Amino acid sequence: MIVGENLNSFDVKVPSDAYYTQKDSPTFNAYITIIVRDSNRNIVNIHRQRSHSPTKNFIAYFMPMYYLYSNNISLTITNTSNTSYSYTTSPFIGISYPSNQKNNVSYLVMIEVGSGSQSNAYNAYNLASPIANGSGTGQLLYGTPSISTSITASGSSAYFYISQTFNNYSGGAVTITEVGIITGLAQNTANGSIIGSTIQMLMWYDVLSSSISVPNGGSVTIYYTFTVNP
Repeated sequence: MIVGENLNSFDVKVPSDAYYTQKDSPTFNAYITIIVRDSNRNIVNIHRQRSHSPTKNFIAYFMPMYYLYSNNISLTITNTSNTSYSYTTSPFIGISYPSNQKNNVSYLVMIEVGSGSQSNAYNAYNLASPIANGSGTGQLLYGTPSISTSITASGSSAYFYISQTFNNYSGGAVTITEVGIITGLAQNTANGSIIGSTIQMLMWYDVLSSSISVPNGGSVTIYYTFTVNP
């Protein structure tokens, strides 16, 4: 240990890249962007806010499957109907995101919109008051969800997004106050075969900082952007 005046006899230079730059580790953020158009396709509102509400279903997927197996622990998932499922694991059984392909690459069910709110997003299993898919009073016609075909990188930042468009043919304005991401899940064997049935789960949930009104004959497109080092 060097103390006192002896320390001054050493010519020590700290490398420039060792100084604190407030970027010691990658940062992760999620954003919601909402674009509203009227019946003439003109943009009438653009809303953007930070998204910060993964649910406990989402957090559960960070638990290593082998840890569950080694400790004889089951993973409990709650679907959008508030039914709980306990998944057990083995070296040859895992949890995947099912699709039409055997290897179950991904399965995004939809971005769901609603007219309610919940204070505890972590425990949310569905939206408080989902807006139904259709053209009746108070309904919106749900389009097909879309996912970025690749991750976009720029400098030290990288991001991808999912989006979905909703059309309003209800005969009146429809107000959105909450949004969430619904995914499908199934348990599968090592060769890709599905065990049991696929369940739908709320993975991400947000209450909007201000309500969004979608005019009759208009549409709204919602983007969830997930970015590292924004």
